[in-house]
Amino acid sequence: MKGIAVKGIGLSELMRSRRFLPLFLTQFFGALNDNLFKNALLVMIVSASIAMATEVNTVVNLAAGLFILPFFLFSALAGQLADKYEKSRIIRYIKLAEIFIMLLGAAAFLAGSLWLLLAVLFLMGTQSAFFGPVKYAILPQQLAEDELLAGNARVGMGTFVAILLGTIAGSLIGGSSHVVWLAGVAVLAIAVMGWLSSREIPPAEPRASTFELDWNAPRISWQLVKLAAEKRTVFLAILGISWFWMLGASYLTQMPNFTVTVLKGEPGVIALVLSAFTVGVAIGSMLCGRLSGPRVEIGLVPLGSLGLSVLGIDLYFAAEAYQSETVLGPLAFLAGGDGWRVLLDIFLLGLFGGLYIVPLYAMVQARTAPDKRARIIGSNNILNALFMVLASVLGILFLGVAGFSIAELFLTLALMNIAVALFIFLQVPEFTMRFLVWLMGHSLYRVDHHGLEQIPLRGPAIIVCNHVSYVDALLLAGAVRRPIRFIMYKPIYELPVLNFIFRTGGAIPICSPKEDAQAYQQAMDSIAEALDQGQLLCLFPEGKLTHDGEIDIFRQGIERILERNPVPVVPMALRGLWQSFFSRSNGGAFRRPFRPGWRRVAVVAGTPVMAQLAKAAHLQALVAGLRGDGR
Repeated sequence: MKGIAVKGIGLSELMRSRRFLPLFLTQFFGALNDNLFKNALLVMIVSASIAMATEVNTVVNLAAGLFILPFFLFSALAGQLADKYEKSRIIRYIKLAEIFIMLLGAAAFLAGSLWLLLAVLFLMGTQSAFFGPVKYAILPQQLAEDELLAGNARVGMGTFVAILLGTIAGSLIGGSSHVVWLAGVAVLAIAVMGWLSSREIPPAEPRASTFELDWNAPRISWQLVKLAAEKRTVFLAILGISWFWMLGASYLTQMPNFTVTVLKGEPGVIALVLSAFTVGVAIGSMLCGRLSGPRVEIGLVPLGSLGLSVLGIDLYFAAEAYQSETVLGPLAFLAGGDGWRVLLDIFLLGLFGGLYIVPLYAMVQARTAPDKRARIIGSNNILNALFMVLASVLGILFLGVAGFSIAELFLTLALMNIAVALFIFLQVPEFTMRFLVWLMGHSLYRVDHHGLEQIPLRGPAIIVCNHVSYVDALLLAGAVRRPIRFIMYKPIYELPVLNFIFRTGGAIPICSPKEDAQAYQQAMDSIAEALDQGQLLCLFPEGKLTHDGEIDIFRQGIERILERNPVPVVPMALRGLWQSFFSRSNGGAFRRPFRPGWRRVAVVAGTPVMAQLAKAAHLQALVAGLRGDGR
């Protein structure tokens, strides 16, 4: 068996199939073991005599850095091995190595040797770094195309459950009086279960067995980073992702010591606090899909970033206000109002983190060429690891050298996040523009979509639509999955505030040749250039906003454009905007009372029309038919 699925099956059957279940369990046990060992060790460091009190902050950050460092060192080599050799065999070797690493870990727990435990942590990070690329590379070979999304989702779900269980179990075991035996037996047993699961994974033949391995990890890693930097928006998105992982690593690394020294919590409280952050990230990721609608919305990135800073600042003040004279268990911690505030801040930090990072991952995947996508994701992993190692270095510098408290470190991170966010959003204003579009679509209007699947997913095309209000372009931009460049009447393009959005979105201002012949010719040249590049444009052929709610005569400009660039034309219509605050009803725009709330409107698309048939009168009739009576 080659492990290549030719036909999709039901989701429940997929979970039980040999093509998927053994890999799912192998990944689950690996993530469970990583987090159990790491958290047990961190709790031992902060709550036992395994490290001197004066060295706790340094050792905690050193431990976090040692686990992440292998991802930075070995990700490029791991990706090469996953392409060159049979994947199920690689997984079995990795899982067999995990057993020997855990035998050494059990011995380190028995010996109570901190430095041996840290060495085992580095080895665990190494085997995880080698497992990551082969795990994601084998799924497309084992699953049919219509199973791949469900398979990835279930691997992600299993990883989240494993992280949560490992965090809780590791925190509880690390604070137990029998930690030596419990931790040693647990990590070894889980490693054996992972190896047994890996033995059932079907073969997956190599896809690039002839190329020569390059063992120079720094050179390969640098080449991957340069490849990602070729497209600026993608590279800045990767930097945003890596910055989040630095924040997340900082919070998760400091939480055990923060819980013991500031919150006066027992190991059960450590598990509670760590779980709140992890659950928050998971819920934020799921909420992102609900808030985005039919596509992952990068406009949520500024919202997530804002939440990360606000909640990070509030966590500092919550920690400063927190008071407890005695060591508390989970119930006693929750019984106090200050404890709830801290816990809520940590949960919401995770939630806004999920809103922040999911759209960035989607942006990297969507805007990277398929033949470069795997290598770009590899460079993302390298930079993520580098930033997480940087988190450990910052922890050592701020807490060990500068003498900051953990709460002051959290405040510093929140303020640094504001600076990083401003840098990225100024470099890529599209984030801010999309946020404003999303905010309008989720505060002023309830937008229904009909027929949008008929809009071509790639290649040049022009949308023609009726023009009802000053926010028509924003509604269309929020509804259509592809980026749109709007051809707009110049006076509307130049409106204050809206001009920032239109300019950021690459809108093309146009006017009649009689008004400004030079501006008209520049617009026509820009339109031709955009279509030559395969972009999606939108034109309002009426040339002005409607004064009575009816569709005005479509001008001949669309025909002139198609003479130069014969591309498909998609008729679209906006319903429900007439007599809204932004329309010209009642004698002019902005004259009706502004009533915040959801007004129901609709965006409707029709079947694309070939350029030869796309005459202005015909397009007007199509748009009128799509609009119907819903002005």
